Amino acid sequence: MVHRGPDGQGTWESPPDADGYGALLCHRRLAILDLSPAGAQPMVDPVSGHVIVFNGEIYNFQELRQRLVASGQTFRSTGDTAVLLRALGTQGPDAVASLRGMFAFASWDPQRRQLLLARDPLGIKPLYLARCPDPSGEWSLAFASEVRALLASGLLGKPRLRSEAAASVVWNGFVAGPQTAVEGIESLWPGQLRVYGGSGKEDLARDFWTVPPPGGNGMDEALLSSVLEECLRIHLISDVPLGVFLSGGIDSSAVANLAQRANRGPIHTFTLAFEEPAYNEGPIARRIAEAIGTEHREVVLTEQQVVNHLDEALDSLDQPTFDGLNSYYMSHAVRQAGFTVALVGTGGDELFGGHASFRDVPRLHRWARRLRWVPRGALEAGARLVASAMQLSNGAIPPQTRWAKLPGMVRRADDLIGLYQLAYALFLPDLQRTLAPVDGGLVDGLPAALRARLEQEIRARTPLAAISVLEQRLFLAERLLRDNDAASMAASIEQRLPLVDKVLFEAVLRLPDAARYQPVLQKAALRRIGLRGLDPALFDRPKSGFVLPFDRWIRRGLSKAIGQTLLDPVAVSGAGLSPTAVRQLWQAFLDGAPGLYWSRIWAIYVLVRWCLRHGVHR
Repeated sequence: MVHRGPDGQGTWESPPDADGYGALLCHRRLAILDLSPAGAQPMVDPVSGHVIVFNGEIYNFQELRQRLVASGQTFRSTGDTAVLLRALGTQGPDAVASLRGMFAFASWDPQRRQLLLARDPLGIKPLYLARCPDPSGEWSLAFASEVRALLASGLLGKPRLRSEAAASVVWNGFVAGPQTAVEGIESLWPGQLRVYGGSGKEDLARDFWTVPPPGGNGMDEALLSSVLEECLRIHLISDVPLGVFLSGGIDSSAVANLAQRANRGPIHTFTLAFEEPAYNEGPIARRIAEAIGTEHREVVLTEQQVVNHLDEALDSLDQPTFDGLNSYYMSHAVRQAGFTVALVGTGGDELFGGHASFRDVPRLHRWARRLRWVPRGALEAGARLVASAMQLSNGAIPPQTRWAKLPGMVRRADDLIGLYQLAYALFLPDLQRTLAPVDGGLVDGLPAALRARLEQEIRARTPLAAISVLEQRLFLAERLLRDNDAASMAASIEQRLPLVDKVLFEAVLRLPDAARYQPVLQKAALRRIGLRGLDPALFDRPKSGFVLPFDRWIRRGLSKAIGQTLLDPVAVSGAGLSPTAVRQLWQAFLDGAPGLYWSRIWAIYVLVRWCLRHGVHR
């Protein structure tokens, strides 16, 4: 894991108990706060003897430090790790609920001989664990920031692909947690802590944070503005150079604008530009940066650069996913410019209703309720007629579009989770079953445990508020956050996400739907707060973001490499897919089949390549 921490390394080992059990903690350091040796890890608390390995940032550590100092505590380190460690030593697991930040950590209590694992509430930082399948084995529990680290340990022997991994990728474009692509490796839930005894027995598992129930008030735009401004201020705390990813969209522009207002000196911004005019946001991002007053840099990414560095970029993916590469290329550019920390605008769409799902899913849900008197069979027949009229295809692979999903969406219209999942599905259900014959018991592309959690968290909410929770927990946590963490850390860059913050999230939840979402897709509240002082005309254009022109690249420079992989029946079968179905899919894409977008091909290719690269097979 040297890429995650090139600035130092350390190990610590506990003495074994009478039965030979103990703990071994290892850490790679990316120095952000307290660059001195006093900030190195594993860190041992001189007062309690607790030991910690910690990834992330505690943004309210200065406030927590003041409380501890007021109670008589003293510190040698100026960073957040020492504060976290002392809080755990004095309060135990109860201290975790007071943390505000992005974190995954493991802390050993030498008196109780217990290991505490915890992960931040919104799932920004990953934490994976594996249990020894042999009760009499030489180890009991292993944990890491990456699945690949657990694979590299060799503790799992010959790793096997989880039976439902291919079906999850075919549906979602990624493997939905808490499962991973590898049998025997799971992810800790966001907002969860667990305590293990020295032998690896689980002594405690509890949620220290969950999505607050609906209700509550007292939040208006003025108060929300102060919360958001404070969010930016604490996310700027750093002892190393810091920049902002600026795509030219509302979210990243709001982060850059608020950061500039909160910072004493000029903020550095970066934009990824392309040779293809249709994808190039360089000019508009430049104008926005000038309006904000940042020191701006533009990095041009060419098709040849992508082809030349594709293997390294794909190797940065910790699990199979069709996302993350835009973050990889931008992170490398920022790192090469001498920066270690980058703020990003991720999270605004999920908070304020910027995705099309906020319009389409509640609309269909609403119409289903109005048409309850119409026989369901008649509704589905009508939907099939509409779908067939909207798109025609005589090929082997029918269009995999939202219109084509309409009959299935009508069938599931009373179920918001099923409706949401179908709207996002890469493929229609029939083709899913053909591509990945084994679904492992997934329900709407989700593990049963995850679906049950989501049902609990959206209960009694309005459709818009429920969609927001689903976007936070699925699109954001299971896809964007996980992929961006792996891709950015591959470049030794720490991404910070001011719009993904539990205090901000709780504040936004208290807004009435009208103030939070209307007009739908416009993110009006974020515009008014975050873009204050900027000309609204700069943002009067269709929604966009960091998007790589993969469709053209796959058909040209990447075609040979992808074709060789997808036409290898042994590799495809080992990834849990049907070689015949994958061959037909690839040929249909090359033939220009309508409604077959590049993301479908890319998801399949990345899954097969990832399995080959890591020796993980069905």
